[in-house]
Parts: sequence; structure tokens; C-alpha cells
Amino acid sequence: MTDRYRTVPRQLKPELERDYARSPDLGYETPDTSGFVRCLSHGFPTPLARWHYHDEYELHLITETSGKVFVGDWIGPFQPGHLVLTGPRLPHNWLSLDTPEPGVELRDLVIQFQHEPLMQAAAHIAELDELKPLLERARHGVEFFGMGERAERHWHLVKQAQGLRRLTAFFDLMTDLAACTDYRLLSSVQLQSDDDDASIDQIHGLVTRITDHLSETHSAAALAAELGMSESRFSRFFRKATGNTFTDFVNRVRISRACQLLMDTDQQITLICYEVGFNNVANFNRRFLEAKGMTPSEFRKQSLTRFRGAA
Repeated sequence: MTDRYRTVPRQLKPELERDYARSPDLGYETPDTSGFVRCLSHGFPTPLARWHYHDEYELHLITETSGKVFVGDWIGPFQPGHLVLTGPRLPHNWLSLDTPEPGVELRDLVIQFQHEPLMQAAAHIAELDELKPLLERARHGVEFFGMGERAERHWHLVKQAQGLRRLTAFFDLMTDLAACTDYRLLSSVQLQSDDDDASIDQIHGLVTRITDHLSETHSAAALAAELGMSESRFSRFFRKATGNTFTDFVNRVRISRACQLLMDTDQQITLICYEVGFNNVANFNRRFLEAKGMTPSEFRKQSLTRFRGAA
């Protein structure tokens, strides 16, 4: 498995995706056109792009825009060609940060499939055992590298087929994923979720505000007051939902954004420090070292070597 940089903040309390909400108007196939394998495509923005989880595995390919991906307790960058397989009930969301004003018509190509039928079949078809290690890794979310174009071709073959031919096309895709050795696991834990819609909305709003306005000061006391909570109650609420203290979560999102700027721009590190919301360079360097195991300048040098081919 390729050892690439990690960003490991905790995630938020997500929404359960329910069958009755899977409208064809949102891009879902109707029950009579999908069986074990369901294909889905959509643009951005869309009601489908939210913090959520569901009972199926989901293979998710980004075809346009870049931004942040949340999988379990992982936060990291994505761009076109980004390919991730998530396991059942693993929370996830892709948040585009460079979408043009009218949005984009096609951002996501998705395949969903169920666990239990596959395991029942594997009990009688020995060849399906080859997929079990891949499915076990999917419990944490798996990001595949160098597979985007091939996965897109596979997706269209699956989408165009029905019945047994769709199943054959699907297993061709899964065989390629099972054989891929250039991947990384994302979430360190599989988060437990509940269906408290009010809490979901509150956490969604908080995380969106933090992500969209990193350079601003985010005060737990002020946010607690907005939600009509005491600061101690807010701290318990936020930690239960995200697995992190409020301060740690904000810092980790800021470090994630700093990593993107260090890789994708030539901005001075001091300017990046203030752009992502840290108020002094010493604190930024300390937090970055804690999260990444190296200084910002070391990270930039490593990223230049690894991703741009610089000496």
C-alpha cells in the first residue's frame, strides 16, 4: 500500500440515506432497472452532497471539480480522477470548493451494491473469496490511485448493461479494484451514527461554516450561544458528533487546507499560515508537525518530489 500523506480529524454525525428518498429525479435508477448493482450520477451542487451513510458499499468517482472529502474520521483533498470505495454505514461526503457559479452537470459517478447477497453467493462460489480482502478494507474507506480513467470506462459499461451482463461488467470492475496495490485506507475507525435530524442539521451547519471561512475566528462559546447551549454542553455535543474537541477539529481542517496550498501554490508559508486561520507561525508549525509528522517546509519539499517530479 502506498504511504501517502494523511489527515485524520474525526467526522460529523451523518444522515441515513433511506430508500424512499432515492428519487429518479436525483439521478437514481428505478427499482425495475437496477438489481444487485445500482448506478448513479449527479452534478454539484445537489441535495445528494451531504454528510450521510447507507447500508450499501459505494464506489465513488469524481469527474470534475476539486475540494475536500470526508470519509469517517478522514478529511483530505480530492480532484478529478479521485476514486474511493466506502463500506456499509461509513459516513462520507465530497464538498467541492471550486465550483463555477451555475454549478457542474456531472461531478460524480457512483456504483452501490449490497453486502449480504455478495456474502451469501461467496459461501457457494469460491472465486468470490478474492473480493473479501477488498470489502474488508472498504470498512475504512479505500482510495485508489491511478485508477480513475479505467474506473470511468468500467462505470459506463456497467451503466449501459442490464441483467447478467451488468453483473459481469460489475465483477470485471471489482476484479481490477481487488488487484490494485496502489491505495490507502482512509478512516481509522468506523463511526457510529444516529438519526437525530436536528443534530445532523446543526453539525452540518457548523462544519460548513468552518470549512468555508477558515480564516475567521471560530469560538466555541459564541457558537454555543447561537445554538442556545452552555459551552460545556456544546463541547460534549460537538465531541460526541465528531470524535474531536471543537478546537482540534478546526485545527485539523485548517491543516488539511494548508496541505493543499503547500502542494498547489507557491505562496509563502507565512501567508498560508494566516490564510488558513492560524494567528501566529509558531502555533501553525507546531500544529502542522503534530498532524503530519513534519514541518510545512518539509511537507512542501516532499510534495514537490512526489507529485511534481522535482529533484
